Amino acid sequence: MSGDFPKNAEEARLDRDATREELTETLEALGQKLDVKTRVKENVDEKLDEATAKVADVTNEQTAVRFRHGADVVRSNPLPVFAGVLALVILIRLILRRRNS
Repeated sequence: MSGDFPKNAEEARLDRDATREELTETLEALGQKLDVKTRVKENVDEKLDEATAKVADVTNEQTAVRFRHGADVVRSNPLPVFAGVLALVILIRLILRRRNS
């Protein structure tokens, strides 16, 4: 379409359908950007894959298998692991704050 007002009903329908398609694509892209849970999960999976590959390169096979198993546990239920890490960070910060006082 040239951007002009449609001259007949068929052009209007085609213009409407094209606009709907563009809007649908835009909304899907926006929905993906706003889906924080999925984006975090993908990021965690990517980082775990990178870490697993590095451990496999540096250590023996048995250690790499154990690390892979641990990574799978984190993938299946990351909330307790991250809660534990957060608690550890808070505890370390409290200890350092007390030492500085």
